Amino acid sequence: MNNLVILPIIIPIITGMVMVLFRNNIWLHRFLSLLATVLIGIVSIMLIEQIKTAGMQTLYLGGWQAPFGIALVADMFAVLLVLVAALVTFCCLCYAFSSIGRERGRHYFYPLCLFLIAGVNGSFLTGDIFNLFVCFEVMLVASYVLISLGGTKVQLRESFKYILINMLSSFLFLIAIAYLYAMMGTLNLAHLSVRVAEAGQGGVITAVALLFLMVFSLKAGLFLFFWLPGSYSAPPTAIAAIFGSLLTKVGVYAIIRLFSLVFYHEPGVTHLFIGVLAAVSMVLGAMGAVAYWDVKRIITYNVVVGVGFILAGFASFSVVGVRGSVYYLLHDMIVKALLFLLGGSIIHLTGTGRLKEMSGLIRLHPQLGWMFFVAALSVSGIPPLSGFIGKIFVTAGTFQTGYFWLGGIGLLTSLLVLYSVMRIFMNVFWGYTNLTEETEKGTTKGLLPSMAFLTVLTLALGLGAEGIHTYVDLAVEGLLNPHIYTGTVLGGNGQ
Repeated sequence: MNNLVILPIIIPIITGMVMVLFRNNIWLHRFLSLLATVLIGIVSIMLIEQIKTAGMQTLYLGGWQAPFGIALVADMFAVLLVLVAALVTFCCLCYAFSSIGRERGRHYFYPLCLFLIAGVNGSFLTGDIFNLFVCFEVMLVASYVLISLGGTKVQLRESFKYILINMLSSFLFLIAIAYLYAMMGTLNLAHLSVRVAEAGQGGVITAVALLFLMVFSLKAGLFLFFWLPGSYSAPPTAIAAIFGSLLTKVGVYAIIRLFSLVFYHEPGVTHLFIGVLAAVSMVLGAMGAVAYWDVKRIITYNVVVGVGFILAGFASFSVVGVRGSVYYLLHDMIVKALLFLLGGSIIHLTGTGRLKEMSGLIRLHPQLGWMFFVAALSVSGIPPLSGFIGKIFVTAGTFQTGYFWLGGIGLLTSLLVLYSVMRIFMNVFWGYTNLTEETEKGTTKGLLPSMAFLTVLTLALGLGAEGIHTYVDLAVEGLLNPHIYTGTVLGGNGQ
């Protein structure tokens, strides 16, 4: 057992509880929130090195061995996501220092962010499907408050829809868990894997698997994304960046984890269906991104395209395709946070999100313009940036398994994504402008460092792909060989 496994969960919880006691001390909130994310990052790096040398790490809470007790499991896939989530949260918190406002800060913005990241990390590290539900709820309760924090009209309208949809999906999640427990008699993921393999994934179990897929599709914005563009456009920029970067990715993680560990026996049904949903999501998301002339709407629809592309690689269920999904998932968490921060900064400066009302911003803010240019190329998959590596592997994986239609849709929507983000760049930054430093609605003071750091990360992830391929391949090996997970977690308790 390794006690480090629980630290990414308890560090933000304990730190957030301490911060609640000092409501009015904003400087303390800022310091402790950054300290917590830095500590999570350090713990993640330590776990990554331990997994690389000694294999998957586990922790059995209370000393109760799986499947009888609660297990926390740190494999390479989960811990890579924990590390990237810590980096993204660190940058969004730094951005919030100059943008979120003192009033929102006093109403527990920073503790709520830490509680949200605790739920995110718990979802990545749990080895029990009921505790996956619990961690989802911790994350969602924090997000309910964050999306409405400030109480503007648009926030309250969108938060109502957001809360209603997530309550429905949580209800369906509980129903799916109840059916699964009634059939299998266990909720431990490793034990479920063994039991489903023994029983065979018949029609009833496949039906339950599709119910889980519907639940996680709602949370990830896979096909059922009608709630997402409005909800992610409503809150302040720092909160929207955290949502766009992390919340949908937890749903994506849950789909990948369950359908590579438990429900992997009928890929001709389950994984093909995931591929169809991914294709439809990419097409509809790209259509939305092209159709709108609002900065936030374009970026939020690109979140949907990203989710579809990640799961297109997983639907191929090949080594190459899943490798592409892991690469692209890591890339997408970074670049979507960057795009939300850049888009929010543009609106902060100009006072509007409408493309037709802006131009020439690069004359006054060249750093902002060129960072957006890099982010636009990266999200479109232009070499040598981070999106290119994932798109190459995902496309190769879909072609390799005969899903030419899925790979073709991925390439087509990539062109539409490029058009949508370059349209922002050309309209916002190119041309003449009537704006001056005196007539700007806001300032970039304090905002640029966090965006610059994310820009460097997306460059490093592309140019340094060879340096991380070992870790990504270990993550892929763990996903495609469930016996590694079950053997490590259960040991001799697999019956």
